[in-house]
Amino acid sequence: MKRIIIYDTTLRDGMQGTGINYTLEDKIQIAHQLDELKIDYIEGGFPLANKKETEFFNRIKKENLKHARVVAFGSTCRPHHKAVEDINIRAILDTDTQTVMIVGKAWTEHVQKILDTSLEENLKMIYDSIDVCKRAGKEVFFDLEHFFDGYRDDPEYALSILRTGTEAGADTLVLCDTNGGTLPSEVNKIIKSLPQNKLKPLGVHFHDDSGTAVANSLAAIEAGAIHVQGTVNGWGERCGNANLCVLIPNICLKIKTLGASSCTSLKHITSLSRFVAEKANIIPDKRQPYVGEAAFSHKAGQHADVISKAPQLMEHIPSDLVGNERKLLLSELAGKSTIMKKLSKYGKFKKSSDLVQKLTEKLKALEAEGYEYEAAEASFDLIMRKMLNRYTPILELHNYHLESFKAGSSHAKTVGRIFLQSNSGKELMGAAVGTGPIETLDGCLRDALLPTHPFLSRVKLIDFAVRVLNPEKATAARVRVFITSSDSKISWDTVGVSENIIEASWQALIDSMDYYYNNYIIESDSEE
Repeated sequence: MKRIIIYDTTLRDGMQGTGINYTLEDKIQIAHQLDELKIDYIEGGFPLANKKETEFFNRIKKENLKHARVVAFGSTCRPHHKAVEDINIRAILDTDTQTVMIVGKAWTEHVQKILDTSLEENLKMIYDSIDVCKRAGKEVFFDLEHFFDGYRDDPEYALSILRTGTEAGADTLVLCDTNGGTLPSEVNKIIKSLPQNKLKPLGVHFHDDSGTAVANSLAAIEAGAIHVQGTVNGWGERCGNANLCVLIPNICLKIKTLGASSCTSLKHITSLSRFVAEKANIIPDKRQPYVGEAAFSHKAGQHADVISKAPQLMEHIPSDLVGNERKLLLSELAGKSTIMKKLSKYGKFKKSSDLVQKLTEKLKALEAEGYEYEAAEASFDLIMRKMLNRYTPILELHNYHLESFKAGSSHAKTVGRIFLQSNSGKELMGAAVGTGPIETLDGCLRDALLPTHPFLSRVKLIDFAVRVLNPEKATAARVRVFITSSDSKISWDTVGVSENIIEASWQALIDSMDYYYNNYIIESDSEE
């Protein structure tokens, strides 16, 4: 079996994506999650970029990573400078990582127009930079920036760079499609044309500007590459990089002749995807292959019936192989088979039972009022629990009061208070100030409940969506509110409907807390 080396660049290239930023603590925690998946190499960043990058390398040395090696990234020395004296090379070596990544230009256009130097000088810079790092005892990966574009324009010069990297002692030559414009057929053709038996092992790094980064990576592996790079969720500069959350399962599950260290920890990949998304404060892509919430979701009643009898006919892999879970979506297209499948977690029920009939009628009645449970299964779970007498409310509301105010040109604020009784019988009051009424209401609830329900500190609202159901009613229209919540490991969705947006939000918000409380706190306590 051919073993593929997995190299993650989420903490460097991934952070170049629009709207993505991580604190130092975020980067340390993400590194541990990557290590748990048994990623072989974690690129930590460019140590000269800023103080945070430098501190990351100081901190990560003290962390007990069990599998992954941390890599320091940097460019070759500058034209007409000795690598041993170059500030970039010194910064990489000073990180004290076992492995370093040196990036050099592989396209004549960049050498002459960006570096403003000769093609021969570029080769000297590459050789000298790699040689100095090898003499310092480092494992050296050489990233040939713009390799595929360079090969199209001048294949002989691109080959000379590969030979130079090999002669200098690089451990892996990483062919980079920096512009992301290459297609799989061309990747396969170019890599197969290279004299691989005379070169150091090949790796690849693809950007996704043509939507083919994962396909390109697989084509490169089939053509001889043994090292692939990418990011969690495919994030990165412009359109991003090869998505490791898709690439790794494809390597582990789809090509029988391939293997990777991460294959033994594949069940961690869904939680990794969602953890990294939470740290970036980005809503996870529900339609992402393998790890997305919709990846194993089935809507039509006929599909649900097939799933109950022979799931392999509707799913290309079992969801638990990647740590995901199957979902049967509730909607007007769903039949009793779907409801029975939902009930199965609470016992066995016949399709003809009164409970199944009542739930079917309840679902249709609520959807007629504007509720939609296809994207709010947590709320439907509470309906089932109530019918089964397996529901414990987290609180009993007495009243809440919200007041918005604005003074002059300052931003509007909302002050709120809530009075309630916890399920232990204790009378509680909470208060908060927020930008808007929903944030304030959430703050009031947490202020009141956290002392007696500390688990709520793990629960975060990660998405809030509102849809007007009957716009012809203008400001008196009924609205539907969806809330997505997460504890960084799992996420769940709830719904509320009302002519009053705050009331609809309250329904979805309290359902979110009730769902987590009933399914993960009470159930956990009962198991213990």
